[in-house]
Amino acid sequence: MSTIPATLFDKVWDSHVVRKIEDGPDILFIDRHFIHEVTSPVAFLGLANRGLKVMFPQKTFATADHNTPTINQHLPVEDPLSAKQLQALEVNTALHGISHWGLGNPKNGIVHVVGPENGITLPGMTIVCGDSHTSTHGAFGAIAFGIGTSEVEMVLSSQCIMQPKPKKMRINVNGRLGRGITPKDVALYIISKLTAAGATGYFVEYAGEVFRNMSMEGRMTVCNMSIEMGARGGMVAPDETTFAYIRDREQAPSGEAWEQALSYWKTLKSDEGAAFDLEHYFDAADIEPMITYGTNPGMGMGITQHIPTAGEAGGGKSSYEKSLQYMGFREAEGMLGKKVDYVFIGSCTNGRIEDFRSFASIVKGRKKADHVTAWIVPGSHVVEKQIREEGIYDILIEAGFELRQPGCSACLAMNDDKIPAGKYAVSTSNRNFEGRQGPGSRTMLASPLVAAAAAVTGVVTDPRELLAEEELVASL
Repeated sequence: MSTIPATLFDKVWDSHVVRKIEDGPDILFIDRHFIHEVTSPVAFLGLANRGLKVMFPQKTFATADHNTPTINQHLPVEDPLSAKQLQALEVNTALHGISHWGLGNPKNGIVHVVGPENGITLPGMTIVCGDSHTSTHGAFGAIAFGIGTSEVEMVLSSQCIMQPKPKKMRINVNGRLGRGITPKDVALYIISKLTAAGATGYFVEYAGEVFRNMSMEGRMTVCNMSIEMGARGGMVAPDETTFAYIRDREQAPSGEAWEQALSYWKTLKSDEGAAFDLEHYFDAADIEPMITYGTNPGMGMGITQHIPTAGEAGGGKSSYEKSLQYMGFREAEGMLGKKVDYVFIGSCTNGRIEDFRSFASIVKGRKKADHVTAWIVPGSHVVEKQIREEGIYDILIEAGFELRQPGCSACLAMNDDKIPAGKYAVSTSNRNFEGRQGPGSRTMLASPLVAAAAAVTGVVTDPRELLAEEELVASL
């Protein structure tokens, strides 16, 4: 046994290496494989063409999410391509004996939401999916990353994948977060400092007081956004918060198996003195509610600040100007008070119950701005049920909102939820690329609190102002 201090990433990765290829990638065994309707049909076609079967169907889990409508899910899907992909997923999973949670299934929802809430995602695992935001599952101390269609076929047929081992980065955030500062703000702040390419080639471990004090849902939000700074994935060492979240979930270990698993999970942390290729340190006190102003997640700023100049941002001048032109913004202007047309809360980034609790804390007792269209989309039917049981649904309805059905929705507009060209959306999703939420749409990424503040005021608003109003009223 090696006595060299190892990182959490090394411990998990090295324990899953089936074979090392000299001067090449490692062959890595995969514990969990999530699939959905978009990237799997071609992979299953490849299996059929080669006469292959799924090696371990019990290790693959399927759900419909990307192309699903978020209203009238009991009716046939109107879009022909979406309907075809959803049908293909149903047929292929039945053929190969894979668990499938399609439309109408009470366990259906966004793949990166339903995995953790059903206890499928566990510490120390290797997890892949044909979706870049698979990094979400790293919140549990797992190595989780997105893969391409050919790799989906590889995992289905062999339960292994060839991957070069990434470099290791640790991001430390210490101190106490201020009022109104959410995990989404932490993620957007880090990305704004490192840029959208600042972690390219690395796997990130998040460490420090802020992450130790963060809920599991918050950690999932941060790990989800790892890919937006170019990282292969992100992870947080499992601790008592992790174990409490997993305990008693449907597919989590139980009884003696739980005790054995827990004993192993407690070893999953970076050893003192373990070497990282790069480390960053940030102070929680420097983080305020964040909002993006450009066309990649790295173009973010504190909500009270001003849009930086091209020189201050450090990027290419022409591409920077092109981004601002697309957004209709100018250098050095503020974001507060800018009109908002759409608000979207949901996605694998912010579609969990804590996100809707945050949103409701702002809109309670207020009314949605008349000109704002709001899409309130839970990440799963489980979350939808929680929203109703906790009284959040009543708060939303009273404030003039409607609750939609689970799905990826306006995160990537592969369904009917598209932001019209030229319109501005404050979105709790993960990407603000040109046209990401619909051709010509203009996206500002933010937290559920910032989204809620925009929804009730109709403009970009610092949520701390509304929280302060509530505190003043409560004190009278």
